[in-house]
Amino acid sequence: MADQINSLEELKGAVSDDLATMVEEAPREPVRDSLGRSYATGKRKDAVARVWIKPGSGKVTVNGKEMHVYFARPVLQMILRQPFDVAGVTGEFDVMATVKGGGLSGQAGAVRHGVSKALQLYEPSLRGALKAAGFLTRDSRVVERKKYGRRKARRSFQFSKR
Repeated sequence: MADQINSLEELKGAVSDDLATMVEEAPREPVRDSLGRSYATGKRKDAVARVWIKPGSGKVTVNGKEMHVYFARPVLQMILRQPFDVAGVTGEFDVMATVKGGGLSGQAGAVRHGVSKALQLYEPSLRGALKAAGFLTRDSRVVERKKYGRRKARRSFQFSKR
């Protein structure tokens, strides 16, 4: 019985050592299509963005328009530039995005999420910086649904004592 327990412990130790070496030796591989692009889907509120990035001059196209035309507010343009600034690759990638649903703020957040995921797929070494900045996490906050017997999601009808 003691021999079996010792052999089981040795087996567990050998398996855990093998797993540790496999994890250490398996770096992430870049994911690119035949045209040298990386694709990712970004989401925020009700907006969904499909994003392709490829090496280039830093041109950003959203729904066929230039970034500064589609997202006219400087704050929204800044949101789109954040992943490149954090990763330190400003002006090195062209972005082509199509975005649907939601408002402009949600769409900008969706494109940022998609760009971050695509950058991480194109160059896996950028994952640490993007993850530390929180750009790879999908912001799961959505509008709460309206409940029956209420004016809005939580607001009650005005109460009248008389």
